[in-house]
Amino acid sequence: AAVRPPGSFRRALPATLLAGVVVVFLVAFLVVPVVLAVGGGFVHEGRLSAYWFQRVFSNRILMGELGNGMLMACGTTVCCLALAVPMAALQCRARFRGQSAFAMLVLVPMILPPFVGALAMRRIFGQFGVLNMILDRIGILDFATSLPPDWLGSGLPGVIFLQTLHLFPILYLNATAALANVDPAYLQAARNLGAGRLRTFAAVTLPLMRPGLFAGGTLVFIWAFTDIGTPLVMGYDRVTPVTIFKELARNDFSGRTYTLVLILLAVSVLLYVLGKFVLGRTVDAETSKASVVEEVPRLGAWGTAGAWLLFGTVIGLAVLPHLGVAVMAVSDRWVNTILPGDYTLRHLGHVFQSRDTYQSIYNSLRYAGLATAVDLALGGSIVWLALRTRVRGRQALDALAMLPLAIPGLILAAGYVALTVRGSPLAAIGPTRNPFLLIVIAYAVRRLPLVVRGVSAGVLQVPASLEEAARNLGASRARTAWRITLPLILPSLIAATVLTFSFAILEVSDSLILAQVQSDYPITKQIYTLAASTGSPDAINMAAALGVYGMLLLGATLALASILLGKRLGAVFRA
Repeated sequence: AAVRPPGSFRRALPATLLAGVVVVFLVAFLVVPVVLAVGGGFVHEGRLSAYWFQRVFSNRILMGELGNGMLMACGTTVCCLALAVPMAALQCRARFRGQSAFAMLVLVPMILPPFVGALAMRRIFGQFGVLNMILDRIGILDFATSLPPDWLGSGLPGVIFLQTLHLFPILYLNATAALANVDPAYLQAARNLGAGRLRTFAAVTLPLMRPGLFAGGTLVFIWAFTDIGTPLVMGYDRVTPVTIFKELARNDFSGRTYTLVLILLAVSVLLYVLGKFVLGRTVDAETSKASVVEEVPRLGAWGTAGAWLLFGTVIGLAVLPHLGVAVMAVSDRWVNTILPGDYTLRHLGHVFQSRDTYQSIYNSLRYAGLATAVDLALGGSIVWLALRTRVRGRQALDALAMLPLAIPGLILAAGYVALTVRGSPLAAIGPTRNPFLLIVIAYAVRRLPLVVRGVSAGVLQVPASLEEAARNLGASRARTAWRITLPLILPSLIAATVLTFSFAILEVSDSLILAQVQSDYPITKQIYTLAASTGSPDAINMAAALGVYGMLLLGATLALASILLGKRLGAVFRA
């Protein structure tokens, strides 16, 4: 039998204890809430039963909502693929003027939650929106003879359109990262055998990109399938997430609600497993690194014009919500006109003068700041355990940390509601009492994968031999980490920190469900309340003003992260 070297147990003890602490946290605040949420669907009148499943699956309205959600998510994913793949191919397989600028601008859609952009898109593409007014002004439409069309469709097409504009950068980042790992030798071999560029791309490049595309596509599908905000603002409530949200918001914790949560969870986890372990597996281990240097062609005048047309059209449509929100934030009177009749900075200033909006900003900064600190401690520990120790179960720990990618925020929020229901030991931190700690934990769990993947991207670039050399020269583990590892991974650490903080501030699902009292509202809940509760122009303009501040924060964050991580930014959004 193998004998442990002297002192090996003592050296392994700190890592084992740290792994135990991390596992306890994740089980308590990730696994247990989900089990409680889905377990409620198996209980009827105090005993195990399939009663609620029979009720749900026999209800045509609920099944129709589930089908609408699947159709919405499929449509969004397909549209995102149609936009992201050609753009990624141009970005990685060609050179043209303005390429670096487009690479930055393509991230712009991610700096605004789609439900906030929906406010502006309804004003632009609605029945009496800006587009129809322009068409009426130039004589294409005539308001006097017929009602103008609603270009967003006031339903499913409009929701898919808005979700696509917001989510396609996730697939774009995954596609560019996948293309960067395709060995050009395979492409050259196909070209030498007579295949054209299009056939080479379809028969060779796309199959090799499959892991990245399915990883990004899975995230997009789950995100769209469980989206609450966009359908709510667009007035399209015939989807399962909106039904769950409304029932949780009015404290209706029936078995039917938890059964719907279980159905969403089952679909999300199944897709995550398919995307990561089946369809997302690498095609060939030899394709992970390029064996030859690829000669990337520079596009001529016509090719450059085509690239500009593709990127310009997609980015132009994607920034329309942002431009619309910015204009709404500074408009004083905008009624039945193409542009506002008067402009003002009153709404932007009033955000900090109004008690409710100022409190929401303060709350979001507290929630996101503490959640980021928790994520840095947890995420850094997980990365160190997975990449720099031999503690048992380290790969399972890494997979557990990635689980929030497969569990939508809506389902986690439902789990936290079940965890703090009246009569439970944690009822004092429930949504209607004092949810501060609950929201911080929810934000931290939801954004933990960003820290783990972001820090991992940096640690993987640091050769372990540098740390071993420092240890051989007498440096302790702590001194080695402080003097060697930390300076080398600092760009990745900063990028992961700012991404986690900014995305936590603009968290939607947890905010809408877990903050039920006005004094606890974060920014996103306050925006939704202003936009949906009164419908008055001033309230909507105040919502837009809050959205502008959120855009500025997240825009600066993504720009910094893109500079620090470069092409590795796509790894942060990969399952």
